[in-house]
Amino acid sequence: MNDTNSLTETLGLDVTRRYFLGKGAGLGLGAIALSMMRQQIKAQDHGGTHSHPAVGVIPARAKRIIFLTQSGGPSQIELYDHKPGLSRWAGKELPPSVRQGQRLTTMTANQKQLIMPARTTFERCGQSGATIGEWMPHLKKVADELCFIKSMTTQEINHAPAMTHFLTGHQIPGRPSFGGWVSYGLGSEQKDLPSFMVLLSKMRRPTDQPLYDYYWGSGFLPSRHQGVKLRNAGDPVLYLKDPDGLDRSSRRKMLDALMALNQRRQMETGDPEIATRIRQYEMAYRMQSSIPDLTDLSDEPESVFDLYGPDARRPGSYAANCILARRLAERGVRFIQLFHPDWDHHSRLSSWCVARCHDTDQASAALITDLKQRGMLDDTLVVWGGEFGRGVAGQGDWNSPEGGRDHHPRCFTMWLAGGGVQPGMTWGATDDFSYNVAQDPVHVKDLHATLLHLLGVDHERFTYRYQGLDFRLTGVESSKIIHPILA
Repeated sequence: MNDTNSLTETLGLDVTRRYFLGKGAGLGLGAIALSMMRQQIKAQDHGGTHSHPAVGVIPARAKRIIFLTQSGGPSQIELYDHKPGLSRWAGKELPPSVRQGQRLTTMTANQKQLIMPARTTFERCGQSGATIGEWMPHLKKVADELCFIKSMTTQEINHAPAMTHFLTGHQIPGRPSFGGWVSYGLGSEQKDLPSFMVLLSKMRRPTDQPLYDYYWGSGFLPSRHQGVKLRNAGDPVLYLKDPDGLDRSSRRKMLDALMALNQRRQMETGDPEIATRIRQYEMAYRMQSSIPDLTDLSDEPESVFDLYGPDARRPGSYAANCILARRLAERGVRFIQLFHPDWDHHSRLSSWCVARCHDTDQASAALITDLKQRGMLDDTLVVWGGEFGRGVAGQGDWNSPEGGRDHHPRCFTMWLAGGGVQPGMTWGATDDFSYNVAQDPVHVKDLHATLLHLLGVDHERFTYRYQGLDFRLTGVESSKIIHPILA
C-alpha cells in the first residue's frame, strides 16, 4: 500500500489510487474511497474551501477579484503615462540608446521609428496627483481610490501569446487561467453560482480581435474550475432551461438517476472528471434559479443606471457587465472577469482609442464608486489592464489622423483598487519616452504573486501536481510580491 501511495504521489494522479482501490483491492475499499470523495464533493458544493496548504497561511485582504480585462493593448502614452517632453521629439527618430535593439512587430519593423507625442492632454487628479489623460474624464474623479503600476513589463509582443501569458502565466495555451487557480485554491462562498464567471462585451461594431475560450480555461486543473461565460445575447447560459414538456419534478428525478449512473461509473474507473460532471449537473440545476435572478436588473434603482452611464441598459455592454460584476460579487463569486476587446489601435488612434475609452471610462469609475458605497471595496480587488502597451513611435504617418501605435511589451500601465491595495498611489516609472522601465519593474508574474498574496495565498507553495511535476501560476522563475503597494 505504501508503494501504491508513493507511485500515485509521483504520478500526481488521484485516479491511480482510486482505480487501484476500485479494481485491485476489491469493491469494499473502492466504496470507502467513493464515500470519501462524495464527502469532499458535498463540502465543496456547499461553500467549502480547498484544503491546499498554501491557502490561509497569509491573512487575506481580499475575498474576490473583478478583473477588467482590456484586450488589445491600451496606450499608456495617451491614458496614464504622461511624457510632456515628447513634444520636443515630434517627428524625430527614436534614439538607438533608447530602443536598445528591442524587437518590433512586422507591422513597423521596416519603417522609421518616428516619435509621435501623446494625442491627449493630461491632468493631475485628486490629492494623489495621479496623471490621467483627457479621454478618461470619469476615472479622474476616483483617482484617489486607484493604485497605478506604471512599470509593468512582459516579453510577448503579439496578442495571443501576450494575453495567454497575462492570464495563465505562460505564453503557450494549456495552463489554467488565473480565475481557475483562484477557484481551485479558494473554492466558492456559495453553492448556486460557479466560483469563476466571465462576461464578454457586446461591441456595437464587429471586431476582428478574437477572445479564445482558453483565456478562462481550467487547463490541467479539474474542469469545474474553468470560467463559466455569461452570454451577451439571448439566454445568459445555454441549456439551463428545462426541455419542453419536462417539469421541475421530472427534471430532478432525471438528474438523480443520472447521478446514480455516474457514481457507479466513478466507482469502477476512479476518473475524477466524472466527479466534476456530477458537480456540474447539480450546479446547472441550481443555476436555473440563480442566473435569472442575477441577470434581471429590474430591481436596480434608476440611480445605478445613471451612475454607470447611458450604455448601462444595453444588454451585453461593458457598462451592463460592470453592474453584473457587482451583483456577482454581492453573491460571493470569487473571480469575475470582464473582457472588452478592440484596444488594438494600429491606426486612427485619436478616434479608435477614444471610442474604447468612451465604452469603459464611466462604467469602470462607477464600479469603484458603487462598491465603495456598498462597503464592498475593502474586500473586493478590482484590476484594470491589458496584455501590453503601445510604442512611442507612430505607425504609419505619425503626423496624420490615420496614425496609430504598434504593440509594446517592454512597459505599460495597469491600475488596481480596493482589496488591500494602497489607494492614491503610483508605483514604478518609465523613461522619458515611455519605452523602457526606469524604476521598480513589475513583471506579469510579480503581479500574479501580488494578487494571490492579497487573496491570502502563498504563491510559492500554491501548486498542482500534473504529469509528475508541481506546477504553479507564477512558474519556476523568481517572482516578487510588490509589498509597497499593499495597504
